[in-house]
Amino acid sequence: MDDFIFLLTDKEAKYKQIYQQLKTLIMEGTLEKNDTLPSIRKLAETLQVSRNTTLTAYDQLVAEGYIRGEGRKGYFVNALEQVFLQEQPQPIQSKPIKDTSALLVNFLAGAVDQQHFPIKAWRQIANQVLQEPACYQYGALFGEPILKEQLVQYLLQARGLYTNHENIIIGSSTQQMLLYLAFLLKENFPSILLEDPGYDGAREAFQLHNFDIETLPVFEAGAQLDVLTNCLSRLLYVTPSHHFPYGVSMNIQQRQALIQWAQKVNGYILEDDYDGEFRYTQQPFPALASIDPSRVIYLGTFSKSFLPGIRISYMVLPNALVQPYKRKFAHFEQNASTLHQRTMAQFMAQGEWTRHIKRMRLTYKQKMHCLVQELQQQFGEQITILGEQSGLYVLVKIKTSLSEQQLIQQAESHGVRVYPTSPFFLQQASIEPMLQLGFSKLSMEEIKLGVQLLKKAWSPLQNNTFFVQ
Repeated sequence: MDDFIFLLTDKEAKYKQIYQQLKTLIMEGTLEKNDTLPSIRKLAETLQVSRNTTLTAYDQLVAEGYIRGEGRKGYFVNALEQVFLQEQPQPIQSKPIKDTSALLVNFLAGAVDQQHFPIKAWRQIANQVLQEPACYQYGALFGEPILKEQLVQYLLQARGLYTNHENIIIGSSTQQMLLYLAFLLKENFPSILLEDPGYDGAREAFQLHNFDIETLPVFEAGAQLDVLTNCLSRLLYVTPSHHFPYGVSMNIQQRQALIQWAQKVNGYILEDDYDGEFRYTQQPFPALASIDPSRVIYLGTFSKSFLPGIRISYMVLPNALVQPYKRKFAHFEQNASTLHQRTMAQFMAQGEWTRHIKRMRLTYKQKMHCLVQELQQQFGEQITILGEQSGLYVLVKIKTSLSEQQLIQQAESHGVRVYPTSPFFLQQASIEPMLQLGFSKLSMEEIKLGVQLLKKAWSPLQNNTFFVQ
């Protein structure tokens, strides 16, 4: 076959299109064994592309064994083994991608405010950091020292936690750090206590390591700490400054009770302080680790307070765990970006971090107030709002006979996405359906529109046993 007429588009590199169409002709049997292909020059002229384009396509086909070049004779089709001609296995059916074109408001909790992100300052510092030789090699194994030094100062000032850079380990996410930490802890601690409800990402990490799971019941008023006396576990994972998802905070008496328990059983508390910067009625609470750093593994992240895509989290290990952890992972590369670590270090050193947190605390406080006010105005006593004192989301309990999923589907049919809380529960479950509404990425106008659309989505069923009196 001497001539080919292919329809080439601008959506993909032309050599890829030529390669793919020739490959298809060979696979289908249109081009058979030892058929001659047009010369590189002739095919380029026919398709009106450069000779390099057709040469690249031919080189790829040669490399994969579909064709062969024979010196000055040209290019020929190779024989295909029978395995290529057998019926191909059916691909696994994937779930259809949801059409988001009709989505007007997305109450997603895992996002930050884009409008107020300090992009200019971050870009300037990142450009400066890129001139440093350290950015052109693998980073420090357990995190960049300059970022650790900034964290030492920040944790003392903002969380009352005194530590040093040797105790700080930097990684890409809280869940990743829990996965690593579990490798170390499971040698001596076969089970762990998890909050119920609680962060399902932590649960998945420990279940992957086959930990036995015990539960610490948490209610709207707080955790039921008396169950600790009957538990076998000597590890406890908690979110004491802003419980996930209820939003309640542990007082000093409860914190001291946890420390006393850990001391008594010779165990450890894993304190996840995922968004402790954003408390709107008082100053952020001191860390649980500030009471007894020898019994608490402190976990922090920049994902909620700064940017999820930056992928920087950190933990502060008790002295007894520092060297065992470093020995176990001495041959594993750092998985958080060196560039982002060094940029964040300079961002903090120049005071930009403190300014950003102050600015965002005020911004998020205003958004929280807007969301709560709008919900109360639209729904009144038909709902109960939880967690409006801190954080980047609220929970809404709805007095209705409908299920959580039915509420979500009804909302989405009106262009609003809200999120379930059922995945956060282990043994106990909420009696009334309860939804999570994040507000951090939304403007005031979007928040108001979203709540108004929810009212439209749910009100038509008000006379059909939708709202329970």
